Amino acid sequence: MPDIRLTILIGRYSLEYYLKKRMIQNVTETVRAYQEYLPEYCPMVHPSPLNFRWQAGNPWFEEQVIPDLKKIVHEIL
Repeated sequence: MPDIRLTILIGRYSLEYYLKKRMIQNVTETVRAYQEYLPEYCPMVHPSPLNFRWQAGNPWFEEQVIPDLKKIVHEIL
């Protein structure tokens, strides 16, 4: 796969593995700073049912990150 234009990192383990020291203090702050990792990576929280509370407490995720990710994926496709 020589033409990978975006890697979506889902959850803490993938963030820690791929971003290593570039990761900000925790998952929330890393996802909030998603633009700093573009265009190579897009950090995301795990889409588990347990994260509904996290998403409710972080409305910026649905308002900013998801629309930007949709736009990026659309441009790539």
